[in-house]
Amino acid sequence: MASPVYKPQISGVSALAKRLVMAVALIIAAMVAFSSCSARVDAGHVGIRVKLAGSSRGVDDIPVVTGWVFYNPLTEQLFMFPTSVQNVVWTKDAHEGNTHDESITFSSLEGVNINADIGLSFHIEPALAPHLYLRFRKTDLIELSNGYVRSAVREAFSLEASQMPVQNIYGSEKGKLVLAVTKRLSDLLGKDGFIIDQLTINGALRLPDNVATAINRAMEATQLSIQAENRVRQVKAEAEQAITQAEGGASAARARAKGEADARLITARAEAKANLILRASTSPNVLQYRALERWNGKLPVMNGGGALPMLTFDASKLSKLDEDDAKIIKELLGEEHVEEQAKEKEKEKEDAAKKDPAPTDAKADPAPKK
Repeated sequence: MASPVYKPQISGVSALAKRLVMAVALIIAAMVAFSSCSARVDAGHVGIRVKLAGSSRGVDDIPVVTGWVFYNPLTEQLFMFPTSVQNVVWTKDAHEGNTHDESITFSSLEGVNINADIGLSFHIEPALAPHLYLRFRKTDLIELSNGYVRSAVREAFSLEASQMPVQNIYGSEKGKLVLAVTKRLSDLLGKDGFIIDQLTINGALRLPDNVATAINRAMEATQLSIQAENRVRQVKAEAEQAITQAEGGASAARARAKGEADARLITARAEAKANLILRASTSPNVLQYRALERWNGKLPVMNGGGALPMLTFDASKLSKLDEDDAKIIKELLGEEHVEEQAKEKEKEKEDAAKKDPAPTDAKADPAPKK
């Protein structure tokens, strides 16, 4: 027969174990309930609350910001919507993007098909995330971009490129086309909350071979024409420079020749002036005096009559000057100019005397007698 002492101990232990089990069960139930009724919205996301029952069922217009969110899982659902920048590439290369060809083809003004690899970066406006989810019922933006967004991009390229010649698209106006498409996409997709960050054409545009060859030849001809024009400008500039140098050299030569001629003329005038003055100042007495001054007192051996040789010439003729020589001497000496000035002064005095005659003393008539 068992001792009555041990029974109370067994019942106490089982009661404690039951309490512990119940506590653990309550904790687990609370954790399960908490986990099913709450969610954490991470950075770069917004939470979209969808009510499944009640009069206000549908998508809540106000998105849930970052942090812990509590909701009723029986009547509500919470979806996470990314708002960070998304990057997609639609390319022909199987090693980038998807394995199949996703490049975009559009037509130019002439109807030439142009194929291009397009890259797009965008993000979602957080305030418009509920509207975007309500319209498309999708939270995967990559899936959404490969469908709706890609169609919008292709349509925008087709509309803008159809207004531009293929040569301009292939050449200098490719950036203009990208800007026009970006603006059109911003206006179209911005209403749904898409913010276009960047749109690019990756790599070179792909054209039909015959069109690409014709454009390349036209561009090559344009480059050659530009080079020829530059060469013509260079040759013209060199010719003008040579002409300027030649004109400068000719001007310098003319100035140098004129200076030399003026110098020779001044020298010749000075010599002529000296000769005329010497001639005018030479008299028979002076010539005889100079001859006697230079004579050494000896008679020549061959005399022919014994007369002095320096007295045999007619020296009186040497001092005679004609009127032209006298006029030239006066001009060279400035005498004629002095005489003309003196005559002008005399004439001015005579004219002044005629205009203002000297007053004469006149006798006053006697006053009449009364």
